[in-house]
Amino acid sequence: MLASASLGRGATPVPLDPARTAARPASVAPLAAAGPQPGTYTGKGFDTCTAPAQSTMDAWRSSSPYRAVGIYISGASRSCTQANLTATWVTNQTNKGWHLIPIELDYQAPCGTRTPKMSYDPATARSQGATRAASAVNAASALGIPAGSVIYNDIEHYPTSESCKAAVLSYLSGWTERLHALGYLSGMYSSGSSGVRDLCAAYDDPRYTRVDHLFFAWWNGVADTDAGSYCPDGHYANRQRIHQYTGDSYETWGGVRIYIDRDYLDVSAGTTPPQEFSVTVDNTTAGRFTASANWGTSTYSSQRMGPDYRFADPVSASDVAWYKANLPETGAYEVSVWYPAASGYNDSTPYIVATTGGNQSVRVNQRLNGGRWVSLGVFTLAAGDGDKVGVSRWTSGTGYVVADAVRITRA
Repeated sequence: MLASASLGRGATPVPLDPARTAARPASVAPLAAAGPQPGTYTGKGFDTCTAPAQSTMDAWRSSSPYRAVGIYISGASRSCTQANLTATWVTNQTNKGWHLIPIELDYQAPCGTRTPKMSYDPATARSQGATRAASAVNAASALGIPAGSVIYNDIEHYPTSESCKAAVLSYLSGWTERLHALGYLSGMYSSGSSGVRDLCAAYDDPRYTRVDHLFFAWWNGVADTDAGSYCPDGHYANRQRIHQYTGDSYETWGGVRIYIDRDYLDVSAGTTPPQEFSVTVDNTTAGRFTASANWGTSTYSSQRMGPDYRFADPVSASDVAWYKANLPETGAYEVSVWYPAASGYNDSTPYIVATTGGNQSVRVNQRLNGGRWVSLGVFTLAAGDGDKVGVSRWTSGTGYVVADAVRITRA
């Protein structure tokens, strides 16, 4: 029908509206922050419960000393609505020179008063942290906050104890590991006297994966990044700190009043999440496994990895079978082991992990959990090629000690 249509008698063609026919751009630039957040910045910032309106941000940009703003992007424990917090808002602020501090507020310490609470069980808490990291990344992506940004996990003050500390640090380990896998950096916000003290005390603890940035509350009124006794100067020293130095204050700039906490930042966009790395070494991997003649070879169990595995009687002497691996850089790595299980195998097999702080021993009951990867934990291992994990015969346990395979994965 359209092909056969024509103008009727006396009809006058109407000129096309130039505005309607003007060339249109082939594509529209997506809304996004101007690079990873908070980026590189040294100076003052603030955080407030609700992301301020654009007019407020403009007034403060032109008259205040602040150039960074904390925003609560995700979490069930957020207590304020975020009607202003959109991808457009994020794009506008970063284009105008604001640095953003993305914050997640969800699971809290199990011994604290805030809810929801993470589990006291370290394994469950670690899984909860990983789940929340994935949700936080989804929220960040929806706002146009790109990979390479730091997302800070807000864990409010809690009356610390050993069990509570283990839960919090395990939660943050899962949070960090999942963020790294998704291309983001991890941070933690907490009070100096609880979460920060616990985190910094475990800075080199191989059981936990270290967060990348520290955001600490210490209301001493001093605009710097010194954490005093709460965290040593050498920890998070590579432009990885934000200090919330006063809280719960009204402040007015450009005629606009906001209720804020004051922050001082010394951060850098130069830090990037570690790339994924994993290496598996079997007892048959050429040039990667060494053992004395006291270690026999067996194909008895179908739970083995590879064509065979090694075994030896327990003795009260050092005779370690070593696995060699070449690691790309010094850092946190999860060490997992594979062995066949049988009732005649050792119920207290010592695995030796060569950490940067010296050899650490982890005992495993090789009568259980055979034919799968069993994690020994997360350890700080040195870069380069060398013996990283060993199986020792020196044990009071009974039954054959077995050496089959190990896997080392960057945490």
